[in-house]
Amino acid sequence: MRLDEVFTLDSVPAQTNSYEVLPAGFYDATIANAELKDSKSGGKYINVRYDITGPTHAGRVVFGMITIANANPKAEEVGRQQLGSLIQSIGLDKLSDTDQLIGGQLTIKVTVDESEQYGSQNRVQGYRANSKASAPKATTNVPPWSKK
Repeated sequence: MRLDEVFTLDSVPAQTNSYEVLPAGFYDATIANAELKDSKSGGKYINVRYDITGPTHAGRVVFGMITIANANPKAEEVGRQQLGSLIQSIGLDKLSDTDQLIGGQLTIKVTVDESEQYGSQNRVQGYRANSKASAPKATTNVPPWSKK
């Protein structure tokens, strides 16, 4: 289909998103998405998208996986500890749906993993509440009409 105008390299802005690995450190972030997924080994994990809000690298995105079911009991235990730390950091006391995580604000600890197969990759290694932290809107399972 024919475009209404001609686009040239001079007339379009350069893409500013960088796919470079973030330096290891602590970043304020908002949880933009969280989905329950099946692992190749038959377990389950929550795939979380963190949008970085500062203090540097605002606008960048980091993904993290939190194991919640695994044939290896130690892997499952570590994943559930991470999930507990995450929900505590965003102000929740219980979690029954991954949508409850969306909008949560926290500080994430990002590390850099090196591998021959994949090169450098960021890993979310820890969570803590930040000064801007506010629990996501879906923090309660009580319908609004039943609140007094």
